[in-house]
Amino acid sequence: MLQLFISLATIEENVILGELPNGKPMTILKDDANTHQDVAYQPKHPPLVKALKDEICQKPATFQFPGHNRGHLAPSSLTKLIGMDPFIYDVGEIDDLASPQGPILEAQRQAAELFGASETCFLVGGTTCGVIAAIMGTCGPGDTIILPRNCHISAISGLVLCGAIPKYIFPDYDFDWEVATSVSPTEVEKAIKELELEGKKAGAVFITSPTYHGICSNVKDISSICHSRGIPLIVDEAHGAHFGFHPNLPISALHQGADIVIQSTHKVLLSLTQSSMLHLSGDLIDREPIITCLRTLQSTSPSFLLLASLDASTAHIKQNPPQVFDNSIRLANEAKTRLKQIPGISILDSPFLQEFRLLDPLRVTVGVSGLGLTGYEATELIYKDERILPVLPGSRGITFLFTPGTCRDHVNRLISGFNNLSKNNQRKRKNQGTTNRFGVKPLMDINVKLNPRDAHFAKKKRVGIRDCLGKISGELICPYPPGIPVMIPGEVISEKALKMVIQAQIDGEKVSGASDPTLLTILICDV
Repeated sequence: MLQLFISLATIEENVILGELPNGKPMTILKDDANTHQDVAYQPKHPPLVKALKDEICQKPATFQFPGHNRGHLAPSSLTKLIGMDPFIYDVGEIDDLASPQGPILEAQRQAAELFGASETCFLVGGTTCGVIAAIMGTCGPGDTIILPRNCHISAISGLVLCGAIPKYIFPDYDFDWEVATSVSPTEVEKAIKELELEGKKAGAVFITSPTYHGICSNVKDISSICHSRGIPLIVDEAHGAHFGFHPNLPISALHQGADIVIQSTHKVLLSLTQSSMLHLSGDLIDREPIITCLRTLQSTSPSFLLLASLDASTAHIKQNPPQVFDNSIRLANEAKTRLKQIPGISILDSPFLQEFRLLDPLRVTVGVSGLGLTGYEATELIYKDERILPVLPGSRGITFLFTPGTCRDHVNRLISGFNNLSKNNQRKRKNQGTTNRFGVKPLMDINVKLNPRDAHFAKKKRVGIRDCLGKISGELICPYPPGIPVMIPGEVISEKALKMVIQAQIDGEKVSGASDPTLLTILICDV
């Protein structure tokens, strides 16, 4: 049976710490429970969780999907691993995700209230699905959308599906760490003005905040710039669903004026992998095209386990938001302090970053270039030593994600792994310098010959990798994570882009999208 658990800290009185994303006071509740003691959440079952429970309690004779018939004949190889419960609660339709009228509708309403949205839609296709729907719902064929060139692959898929024309902007770049940082409001305003000089108006502005490394953009100022010209702002906040739920966390994009925000609830909150939310706010957005696009993109047979996990996550966070993150923030800060004391190790934090920068305190990026190692090499070594799995390795460092589920034992293993890494690489330790491997900001010299949709449907031919320079890319090639395309259909293949792809493969990154996984050949547009 599905249960929802909460942790309540023993304190003397209610304490108001600030505002939640919905504008209500952020309060720690008085409770007699012991600190970090888990107790069942009893006051009221979340609507989708309750609907699942009630459905199973009816014990119906089922002649419908799914084929395992609520676990009556589930594959033994999997039940031996995870038990029968996931199959028992894997039920057919108890509400319609495309046009909800029952528990899904109520669960979405409660989520909207918690996150501060005018409307919230549950997603079972991840944030990818929401990003595509947001772009398709605001831009049509021939419309221009302003977006950073280092956007997630899903945004490019949205351009292919809707036929919008990208006007790329470029985020700031930190050469010491070799990471893109934030999108500046100045860059957004410049792009809007350039379109105005051409007699055009952007259908939308799209940004990613925070980045994989937890670096946030100034969403409030960007939102003001967009709204002053009647342009909606879409924020890919996949890595920031937890923002606003603790006084030490950045403010959420919704609370800074964004019109559409897509969040991966499963990344840092408590829902199952693949479950996300799309939030709408303000009156610039026509909701109908967004809802229509979601109906087109989402499955007509959604997993109610995924949907119920979104509902349960909302209820858990709503009960006592700050305490959910107290432990993870404390552990992350402790890890940074201990890691900074290790010779050859550095930490990406605010002093390293210039101008407007906010960092998610739950992202810990550890620099290893002082040990004479790349982040990829160090990742392999600490995994062999302590079985440590990071969220993102890079050229100069490794990023680790701290969540409400992070435990002290794992943090101790993390520290031990880097202590051993430092001791075993003393002879290699040296200053690696701050020279960027690619000379200037990556992807700055792009040359777009075809829009992504036209390139996607253009006739293709395959050429050797040495013969593709100067040709128009016919496929999207993307190291993953972080899922930022190096080659996009319609762009001229430059020497720098080719070097980045080859280097990613040498570094051991997973390169997705290439029809030839060996990268000996590449598809180009035969136009």
